Order: sequence, then structure tokens, then C-alpha cells
Amino acid sequence: DIYHEHFQPKRLKFDKYSAVDTNPLSVYVMQPLWNRIVKIVPLWIAPNLLTFSGFLMILINYFLLSFYDWDYTASGASPGIVPTWVWLFGACTTFCAYALDSIDGKHARRTQSSSPLGELFDHGLDSWATSIFILSYFSICSRDNGKTGISVHTMYISLSIVLLNFMFSHWEKYNTGVLFLPWGYDLSQVVSIYDSFFKKYFKKILINVTEKLTF
Repeated sequence: DIYHEHFQPKRLKFDKYSAVDTNPLSVYVMQPLWNRIVKIVPLWIAPNLLTFSGFLMILINYFLLSFYDWDYTASGASPGIVPTWVWLFGACTTFCAYALDSIDGKHARRTQSSSPLGELFDHGLDSWATSIFILSYFSICSRDNGKTGISVHTMYISLSIVLLNFMFSHWEKYNTGVLFLPWGYDLSQVVSIYDSFFKKYFKKILINVTEKLTF
């Protein structure tokens, strides 16, 4: 309690956001796109509203898939349970949430409303969205009792890897003052697109890799 009450507020007051992103996909493709998108956002919109809107999209997508595919078997041996519009909605909301999460900081600097508290709000919601997004993504892979999809064991390992990656990145930022953005998130978008067109081959590769990782 003493650490939280006396030290943390002082650190938050003087905190300054600093990040390094060396991902080629982000630097050469996504960053130019985000710079264009942020210019069309009205100045009267609060940056935190963009952050929260992106989080809501991830949350709505999760609840939709939880309703239609609560046991992660819809993409397995009995497809067709999840309506096509849900997948399309999920694809659009995921991209929009990704874009909003990427431009909220740019918009904050554009409106001169950037603050450590805004960063805390942004990354706090990111910590929730990270697990929610992965849980939604499992509907694509399908559990299906490990027959045509991935096992529950593999799901737990995958979720743990993502959460640990998020935690270590922010732990590093806490100690160095710089957030080194991992390549994994942008790479996951490429893998998702690849999976949409080559799903059968992607599943074989994923199952073979995860079987080796899980002995």
C-alpha cells in the first residue's frame, strides 16, 4: 500500500511515453496508413474515446463468438454453426480495433492532450484485450477435441505465451523507460490472412509445431 500510494503516483506524473517499433510491416505499411487515418478524426473527439471504442469492438466480437461457438468446435468437423456475417463482422472489428489502438496516441499528440494517465488507460485496456483477442482467435483454429483443430492444452500454452510476452514487454518498459514493441502482433495479422486462404495447410503446420512444443 505504501509503495502504491506514495511512489506510483509520482512516477506516473513524470512518466513520458517512449516506444521503439522496428517491425517492417508496421514501419512501411501500417504507420503510413495510420498517419492518414488519424488526419480524418475530428479534433473534438477525445483520444480515450478511440481507445475505449477499439476495446469495445474486441469485446463485442468475443461475446458474439462465445454465443455461437462457446466450445470452440464450429470450425472443426461440424462447420456452419457460426453465421458468415459473424466472421465478417469479426474481421472488420478486429482491423478497426487494431487501427483505433494505433492512432489514439497519435491523435492525443495531435490534440495536445497526451498524458501518462491516457497511456495507463490505453495499456490497461490492452492488457484485457490481449487475452480476449486470443480467446476469439481460437474459434478459427477450432478445438474439436484435438482431431482437426488444436487441443485445449495447446490453447492454454498459446494464451500463456501471449500474456507473458505482453507482461515482459511492459516490465522492460518499466525498467528501461522504453517500450520495445514486439513483432508478434503484426505478424499474427499476416498469419490470419494467410489462414483465410490456406486454412487446411496452415492447420497442418500449426498442429505439427504445437505437438513438438507440447512433447
